[in-house]
Amino acid sequence: MNFRLLTLAPIAAAALAATGAMAAPRGFTVEDLVNMERVGSPAVSPDTSRVVYTVRSTDLSKNRGHTELWMVDLRAAKPVPQRLTEHASSSTEPEWSASGDAVYFLSTRSGSSQVWRLPLAGGKAGEPVKVTDLPLDVESFRVSPLGDRVAMSVSVFRDCADLACTKQRLDAKEKDKASGKLYNRLFVRHWDTWNDGRNNVLFSAPLDASGKTSSPPVSLSGTLDGDVPSKPFGDREEFRFSPDGKSIVFAARIAGKTEAWSTNFDLYTVPAAGGAPRNLTADNPAWDTKGVYSPDGRTLAYLAMARPGFEADRYQVMLMDVASGQKRKLAADWDRSVGSLQWRADGKALIVDAEDVGQHRLFSIDTGSGKITALTDKGAIGAFDVRGDTVAYTQANLASGAQLFAMKLGAQAAQLTNLNAERLADVRWGEYEQFSFKGANGDTVYGHVMKPWNAEPGKKYPIAFLVHGGPQGSFGNGWSYRWNPQVYAGSGYATVFIDFHGSTGYGQKFTDSISGDWGGKPLEDLKKGLDAAVKKYPWLDRERSCALGASYGGYMMNWIAGNWNDGFRCLVNHDGVFDSRGMAYSTEEQWFTDWENGGAYFAVPNNHERFNPVHHVNKWKTPMLVVQGDLDFRIPTAQALSTFTALQRKGIDSQLLVFPDENHWVLKPANSVQWHHTVMNWLDRHLKQK
Repeated sequence: MNFRLLTLAPIAAAALAATGAMAAPRGFTVEDLVNMERVGSPAVSPDTSRVVYTVRSTDLSKNRGHTELWMVDLRAAKPVPQRLTEHASSSTEPEWSASGDAVYFLSTRSGSSQVWRLPLAGGKAGEPVKVTDLPLDVESFRVSPLGDRVAMSVSVFRDCADLACTKQRLDAKEKDKASGKLYNRLFVRHWDTWNDGRNNVLFSAPLDASGKTSSPPVSLSGTLDGDVPSKPFGDREEFRFSPDGKSIVFAARIAGKTEAWSTNFDLYTVPAAGGAPRNLTADNPAWDTKGVYSPDGRTLAYLAMARPGFEADRYQVMLMDVASGQKRKLAADWDRSVGSLQWRADGKALIVDAEDVGQHRLFSIDTGSGKITALTDKGAIGAFDVRGDTVAYTQANLASGAQLFAMKLGAQAAQLTNLNAERLADVRWGEYEQFSFKGANGDTVYGHVMKPWNAEPGKKYPIAFLVHGGPQGSFGNGWSYRWNPQVYAGSGYATVFIDFHGSTGYGQKFTDSISGDWGGKPLEDLKKGLDAAVKKYPWLDRERSCALGASYGGYMMNWIAGNWNDGFRCLVNHDGVFDSRGMAYSTEEQWFTDWENGGAYFAVPNNHERFNPVHHVNKWKTPMLVVQGDLDFRIPTAQALSTFTALQRKGIDSQLLVFPDENHWVLKPANSVQWHHTVMNWLDRHLKQK
């Protein structure tokens, strides 16, 4: 068997060798997971000599994460990371000044989220200087390539004439004893937040010689009924300056009364100093986003979907001639969906990231020929930045949280960080391997298996069968702080996880195949995938197995309960759909259920009912742990309560774990620890006890 065995990181190994003793090996724990430092947001300096990035640590006493800025000098023979900030408030979103003499960032150190400037004279950090001093929080920002202006997103009431008006209204609401909210259109709530009437609006303000804003900000997107960046997960990749700093391109979806079932984002351009936004992509009724100007400013690259209403359509790279508005597809035959894109310095290629057969890789696309060149191999790329011929990026895999890497294009990458090496030096990772099998329709389907940390030859181990959400997602060679196979490996479990029909990274046809077929081909793939794994890997104990999943994976637990009820000793259902009709009328992003079922429930009720778990409750008999975040507006709490009620009424062994302060994900450190221990206790009870 060709298992990948990961050794101790060099720094950790050296540290242990210096002590003259090596700690006894152990498995990875949830306490290890929540305490890990996390690298992110790399930003390459204009002269490509340095990389600034963020490191998030966990403050268990405050039950939250804390982020600081770090820097590494690429010119050093042995680059050593240098801490740039140290404050009780987090520092995020680093961006270099045009001259490379300072780094801009966001921080709440003054009591609200504002833009700050950190001087770096002689490579050493000075005292941060506050750049903006607004009465409201700055949500995200960008500095002009010329260093003369800052663009920033602020959440405001769009009918207010200035920022002070929004602040006054918010203060008045806090004093108002009446708590009712009156709505006349959707969204009334989104992800985990009730709509309070505000929109994210893009503003800009000039910077003076000291790098501070010198006049009140001017609204750039406020005339549009929409959010910039989008809610709930939009960020500053949705707006950028032109190279000359005179224009800004941004993405927005017009809200109106159709926002909850529309995916029609368009790209707009607006003068950076203020003016009327102009729609650049009105001809496409689907999703257009992440516009990036070429270094010479003549071409705009962006991502576009083709099918309105489908959030998991392929993101095609488009090139638009700025002068004429003429558009063309780039690498039209490359059957991958791009996540983000940046230009190479010479304007002859784009650097992009995309999922690819269980990996998440960096690629270069030649803008003339459309030729695709892979820049990375195994593992999962996170954030990346490109300056000159230098690319800095974060990369993880199934046995390592993300680390920072950098490379000159065409050369070998160098690892720049070894976060967590010492604290995890005695951890023995579960060995893992990708495998394939013939799934539904005879198609090749991929999956992964992972051994327990302490696996011994000739022994069999109980199985945690993990089912990913999305459903258009992937459970591949990456690292998760929520569903991480290494935590199960550290508890003595083998894990199996399948990228069933509907998963991403295997071509758009494969991704499309789940829509309208939630309980069909995916269930067949899960059955065949588990059988194939058990046949190939004799250390998997099929008789002792439990299936677990969240979101679509949670739906699948309910579907398995009624349609594969002899398959597992137990199930774990996190935020899963119980009743398709209830889901269709209560979820916030209506386009999702509409697309997946070929229309709204009232138009095509039979489509929604075809794979509705509620119709199979009479066949349920498998013990189930149900988990729900009460702030989950994607799959609301009533779905979990219905699931638990059905289990209890039928006398099936079951538990319900509810987090009043969590959304679709469990994010708070203490809650994550509780979640994992509850899940492991459930598995231990059904798989390890006699």
